[in-house]
Amino acid sequence: MFKILDKRELCEKVHQFRIVAPRLVQKAKAGQFVILRKDEAGERVPMSIGGLDKKNGILTVVIQEVGKTSAAMNRMKAGDYFADVVGPLGLPSHIEKFGHCICIGGGVGIPPIYPIAQALKDAGNSVTTIIGARSTNLLTFDEELRSASDRLLISTDDGSYGTHGFVTTVLQKLITDGEKIDMVICVGPVPMMKAVVNTTREPKIKTFVSLNPVMVDGTGMCGACRVTVGGRTRFACVDGPDFDGHQVDFDEMTKRMKMYVRYEKIAYEGFLEDDCRLGKQVKAMNETSGSKK
Repeated sequence: MFKILDKRELCEKVHQFRIVAPRLVQKAKAGQFVILRKDEAGERVPMSIGGLDKKNGILTVVIQEVGKTSAAMNRMKAGDYFADVVGPLGLPSHIEKFGHCICIGGGVGIPPIYPIAQALKDAGNSVTTIIGARSTNLLTFDEELRSASDRLLISTDDGSYGTHGFVTTVLQKLITDGEKIDMVICVGPVPMMKAVVNTTREPKIKTFVSLNPVMVDGTGMCGACRVTVGGRTRFACVDGPDFDGHQVDFDEMTKRMKMYVRYEKIAYEGFLEDDCRLGKQVKAMNETSGSKK
């Protein structure tokens, strides 16, 4: 059992959890992931690591509510316990002194870029971090990334903060302005990572992407997370999650990730209906109890 030390809402349907997991935290490195299970009957859900407090043994993960299980997890509160927190899983991000590194995070991919940016900076690199979201209210971890980077650049789709456009708008300007870029690493939605890779392809900038395909066991046994990289089948859970972005078949990965969308939607809608029904019952019981006093 793993205790939730504290929880806070970062933006709508996105919550940060700090979980007591000292043994895991001591072994974990930037770029790896964990698998969470809410209770004994729960689904195993892979989550990127958003922070490692090695001194106090605290793991940070950020959960976006997109389906039944993530919604149930986001109903948990400080003092509750996860049945399982398994990890660290996957290979750590490759950290060395590259020179000038660009760390790019989009949406819920922003928190996991934080420990990577910090590790690259600690290795002696100059780190520029670019983060992007649809609007200002969906931006997260900006203060953390500001401290972990030499420069933080922000874009919003609606222009409400920073550059009006996408992370690739900012990246392309750096390239056009002639900045020397030795390495790019990107975490975020698949369309965003694909766009970043297409931006760095012609100038031949080394680019890593952190892949998040459908995953079940996280140990390479089930094969659900297979992706094609450089014409070869690789398993994101044990061969990744970081891969050479210029070698990834993003179109195939996108199709595979859509396989269960219909069923996930049905399960999520059913959960929300049950949650609403339960809320009404609790409210009615409270009102009844109050009227008797």
